[in-house]
Amino acid sequence: MDDPLERFADVYDHYYRNVLRYSLQHAEQGTAEDVASETFLIAWRRFPAIPDPPLPWLLGVARNLLRKQVTAGLRRRELIARLTVLSCAADGFTADTGDSVVERAAALDALASLPARDVEALTLVTWHGLDTADAAEVVGCSTRAFTVRLSRARQRLDKAIQSAEPAPGFRPRAQFRSPSPSITRK
Repeated sequence: MDDPLERFADVYDHYYRNVLRYSLQHAEQGTAEDVASETFLIAWRRFPAIPDPPLPWLLGVARNLLRKQVTAGLRRRELIARLTVLSCAADGFTADTGDSVVERAAALDALASLPARDVEALTLVTWHGLDTADAAEVVGCSTRAFTVRLSRARQRLDKAIQSAEPAPGFRPRAQFRSPSPSITRK
């Protein structure tokens, strides 16, 4: 049996159930199946380096993948918790959903009008949640230089939003207030 494909098929046939069983002990069925499949994908890529017998190595790979799943789940829950804290009950109840869509589109258009350098500075801090020191490391400059870059990017974004033409028929939210009760209509 010198053909690598045949040898891999033999390893897969012989050990897949063991890897799946191990994964099922630590995760729900869908996740366990994904972990078992990814384990053998990794095994295929590294097949010449797999020790004999392969089962301990395969279970070690599955264990690491399961650990990554747990870590990803924790990150997801932390993100949901942070987003929940940042939102309030009023966020779900806007006067008109169309207004939110128009405002979002205008903000994205203003962002798109900025140079790539400004967009990167703004998104690293706002969308990716990095502080200025970490964002400075990403772009390869000092924290002080990044703070200046971010400040200027915010100023340019503010100007772009201010100068954007409102969409036809768009009225700012302040104009949606109901008339004063002292005003009567005839």
